[in-house]
Amino acid sequence: MNNKKFIITIIILAVIVAAVSFFAVNEARKNKEMSQLFAVEKQEMENEYSTFATQYDELQIQINNDSLREKLESEKLKTQRLLEELRQVKTSDAAEIMRLKKELKTVRAVLRSYVMQIDSLNKINAALMQENQEVKSKYTAATAQISNLSQETKNLNEKVTLAAQLDATNIQVQTLNKRGRETERVKNIKKIAISFTIVKNITAQTGNKTLYIRIAKPDNEILTKNPGNQFKFEDRNISYSIKKYIEYTGEEQSVTVYWDVEEFLPAGTYHIYIFADGNMIGQGSFRMK
Repeated sequence: MNNKKFIITIIILAVIVAAVSFFAVNEARKNKEMSQLFAVEKQEMENEYSTFATQYDELQIQINNDSLREKLESEKLKTQRLLEELRQVKTSDAAEIMRLKKELKTVRAVLRSYVMQIDSLNKINAALMQENQEVKSKYTAATAQISNLSQETKNLNEKVTLAAQLDATNIQVQTLNKRGRETERVKNIKKIAISFTIVKNITAQTGNKTLYIRIAKPDNEILTKNPGNQFKFEDRNISYSIKKYIEYTGEEQSVTVYWDVEEFLPAGTYHIYIFADGNMIGQGSFRMK
């Protein structure tokens, strides 16, 4: 009887040990699987935290707003701090991993809000830049138009100025001897008579006019009675041979001037240049043998 009870007791204990062993092994397997799962999840969370920290750096590069940059820097430091906390957590600490997982969700939402905000700012900036470019283009076009109008006005003024300029034509030269008769022999010439016509010009200013006549010898030296006989032309002073005052009425007018020969004159071609109002209004030439 006692042996029978002992056997039953042994069997019951064996069943209990087997059950406990089964549950222990099963629980260990589950714990191992959970630990592996948490390890994988922990690694994924670390990767996300690291990526978010990098994205905060990239966002700071895209903006020039110092206040917004400070906020992004603060969020980046917070993300890096949470990443460091996660790295220190053991895979078996499920509660801490879950807490950091919730924090990760918050970090993700905050980052998304900043991305949307910066994207909106970039769109506004792009629109402003486009508008600014359009304004610049319009300004450039307006400036070009004004420049063209200024050039046209300048050209018109030049045409008006040119139209108002006196014009000396029909330039004729007589070389006279001491009796007032024409001669071409240079040794007999005592006077040079230069005649020309100031043409009619209703646009020219009327009134007193000073004409300057330059006689250039064959070597281009200007005949002059006095080195001080000069007038201004194109921002410099040049010598003249003869100065003549006339009263210009706007109508055609004949003018004659004389040069008394008191110096040696070589044979050759001489040139005559006539000036008035700062402009050369006519030129001609003659020969002496």
